[in-house]
Amino acid sequence: MNSRRKTIFLVDDDLTNLAIGKKALSSTYSVFTIDSGEAMLEMLEDITPDMILLDVNMPEMDGCEVIQRLKDNENTAHIPVIFLTALSDEDMELKGLSLGAIDYITKPFSAPLLLKRLEVHLLVEAQKRELVSQKHELLLFNNSLEQMVEEKTETVVELKNAILSTMAELVEYRDEITGGHIVRTQKYIKALISAMRKEGVYSDEVSKLDDELVLQSCQLHDVGKIAVKDHILNKPGKLTAEEFESIKTHTTFGESVILRLKAKTTDSDFLEYARIFAVSHHEKWDGSGYPKKQKGEEIPLLGRIMAIGDVYDALVERRPYKDAYSHKKSTGIILEGRGSHFDPLLTDLFDKINHEFEKISAEVEG
Repeated sequence: MNSRRKTIFLVDDDLTNLAIGKKALSSTYSVFTIDSGEAMLEMLEDITPDMILLDVNMPEMDGCEVIQRLKDNENTAHIPVIFLTALSDEDMELKGLSLGAIDYITKPFSAPLLLKRLEVHLLVEAQKRELVSQKHELLLFNNSLEQMVEEKTETVVELKNAILSTMAELVEYRDEITGGHIVRTQKYIKALISAMRKEGVYSDEVSKLDDELVLQSCQLHDVGKIAVKDHILNKPGKLTAEEFESIKTHTTFGESVILRLKAKTTDSDFLEYARIFAVSHHEKWDGSGYPKKQKGEEIPLLGRIMAIGDVYDALVERRPYKDAYSHKKSTGIILEGRGSHFDPLLTDLFDKINHEFEKISAEVEG
């Protein structure tokens, strides 16, 4: 087993930030602190890091120019880059993401969050390399080895699901939800769809669903939060009108990310389910939701299902802006939303199986 410590380049023209970052990371990683983009490019001639933490705003050569140089060089294009920024400059951050950065972290650093973000991203990169290796191996097998091909294909699917779960967990860590939300909402949706099949609720639409793909794709319902500022996601008090507008963009940003993926793959059913979950889970039955203010059955069925699971989980779990509510209080709030926030038929169904939601919430800790 390879136990080599991962190598991290920390690039920032501020010596204080370099010292703080190195202190936070050195117990886990081999950290090289570098005070300019030019110096980092020179160091790459001798050392290839597993990850680069790159300041956006540096004199002479800024982060965007540095990452452009990295991506233009086939020897360095594969190195994952996370941007560091102390500014609220969405245009710069979006430009960085479009140039190939995989994430951005706001300064000053939170040591536990910095370590967790690195851990998750390094895991994703390792799984991506393993996936490439597995695919290469598959190409070497001939058609007569059908059983071996089937086994390897199953491994690839497992890796795909592991990467998907890890990416979803990364979004959870953005807003300091330390785990459980994705798993719980999957189980809530599974319980609702199972009850819909049993009770004949929206039977025509439900009969056309691929349950396995639905449960995989629902993990991406909050993927758009990657574009929302940390201080807004983690704000303990009430959001301002401007901050709430920023939060609301996670639905349309998530949809746009999934549509870009959809344009590059033939896995259209899975991604179409994911798109629907991302863009419609905050719509409300009476048309007062967002982003499209759809009303009634204009809202896709998957969005109406997720609305119940997502809101229930937000109620029974602690959030930066509230303590956890009891199952009884949370169920009451859902039922009060019948015909205004939630689909009446689905709300009645939830009422029948709310004990299953309570059990899931208790079993899957956050």
